[in-house]
Amino acid sequence: MSVELSAPPVLSTPAEHVFEHGVAADADQTPPQRTDDELRDLYEVPRTAREVREGGWKRVALQFPDDMLRDGPRVVECLRAELDALPRPEESPAPPERIYILADTSYSACCVDEIAAEHVSADVVVHYGRACLSPTERLPVLYVFTHHTLDHDETLAAFEKEYPDKEARVILMADVTYQSHVPALATELRARGYAHLVSTSIIHDPTGRIPNRKLVTPEGADVDLKDADVQPHAVFHISHPPTALLLALSSRVQTLHIHPTATTTSSSSSFSTARLLGRRYARLLTLASAGVIGILVNTLSVANYRASVDALRRRIAAAGKKSYTVVVGKLNPAKLANFAEVDGWVVVGCWESALVEDDAGYFKPVVTPFELGVALMGDDKRVWSGEWWGGIEGIGDVKAEEEGEEGKDKEGEVPGDDAADGDSEEESAPPEFDLRTGKLVSNSRPMRATQKRAAAGGQAVSTADGKADGKSTAAGALTLRSKGELAMVNGVVSPGAEYLRTQRTWQGLGSDYAGEASTAIEEGRSGVARGYTVGEDGEKR
Repeated sequence: MSVELSAPPVLSTPAEHVFEHGVAADADQTPPQRTDDELRDLYEVPRTAREVREGGWKRVALQFPDDMLRDGPRVVECLRAELDALPRPEESPAPPERIYILADTSYSACCVDEIAAEHVSADVVVHYGRACLSPTERLPVLYVFTHHTLDHDETLAAFEKEYPDKEARVILMADVTYQSHVPALATELRARGYAHLVSTSIIHDPTGRIPNRKLVTPEGADVDLKDADVQPHAVFHISHPPTALLLALSSRVQTLHIHPTATTTSSSSSFSTARLLGRRYARLLTLASAGVIGILVNTLSVANYRASVDALRRRIAAAGKKSYTVVVGKLNPAKLANFAEVDGWVVVGCWESALVEDDAGYFKPVVTPFELGVALMGDDKRVWSGEWWGGIEGIGDVKAEEEGEEGKDKEGEVPGDDAADGDSEEESAPPEFDLRTGKLVSNSRPMRATQKRAAAGGQAVSTADGKADGKSTAAGALTLRSKGELAMVNGVVSPGAEYLRTQRTWQGLGSDYAGEASTAIEEGRSGVARGYTVGEDGEKR
């Protein structure tokens, strides 16, 4: 007997990621279907079709967030009809554009998913909904923020209740999905006597004092936020901002008021934001005593992410700690729990996705690059002014900085036995304690001591970029330590290999036969999932 499903199975989608506007189990809860005109207006179909045709793009990928995927097929129909209605170039009759729907994002929905777009060899990505506006690396992007309805009278009344003083210095801004309402609201508020009100407009600059915004004065002039001082201003924000923007704004402006909308039910106070910043500070203090730090790549699309990973590796190595780079796609506690040897994680991603909001389920702390920079400071230098940032834009290149520090160390250096000096420095170093638990930490800088001991024994010395110098011994060599041998991989000390050798009890499923087969490395497959290249001959499968 066959049973008809009233709704598609959930499959492996976690409960917290179930589509908000997907097919409901109860037919009475199904949201009303939008008309074609509403879809054309909400998704800006005419503008999208016009820019696609002007750009000459033939393969178009549409990226929807989960709550908008149900509209995907109808948006494609409307976009196809709009493209067919536009005139085509007469000199070369081209085939019609091919449109694809990216049904799932590889990383965060706010970022452009260039990885999924490459699977269909897309020429352009149309990104719908909220966006972090981080610069992409390979493909051009058309952003369609969409927009929601807003009760202007209720919003104006809430603004006047919050700021009864007409001379108050206030910045009016909104989430990108409500940005279309800001100009009209600003005009009305200025007409009611708010002479010092400053509105905002959207630009592509996450590094600004107000990310992705520029200020518009009452006279209509644009203000460069890099030179403007926004600290004396209050911010009236329409709709609840993402947590990363909330933390960034709270540290840069005087006060922040969040006006809830139909899609948001909660507002934030300065007290709760201060508590959230305090929690972030507690997280980074844990990494101050961490010996092994995992660099978690949470994007393959944001420009300069490779340079940011390299800079983090150098900074971690300069602190005497070991780093491992891991790419896992969308984050969850189960994935990171597989790496028990890692004491903490730093996320390389856009300025929004680098912040893991609810990390209570994670076994080890997950911080942003900015927070890691604070954690790696010495106890005597670690002073947090309250400034906060979530992205990779503030990492910078620390190579010149490290070279300068090395030059300072060499000035006035007394010639002598380097190994002896290193042992003396290690023995005279003050003990380190976990600032949260008060416990003594003996392995917070595993690479500093092992490098010096390896140098004394003629072994390889790992450099800042994780590579060994010319003294490297054979792969799998061991170096002596005070209580036994320390594992090395390709002549470089490896805390991960040491953890696997001495502390992991689970060896995986397999035969009971002690002798394993040859461990010779074979060249694997390369390319995206739609087509692999095997071996040197380049045979495609």
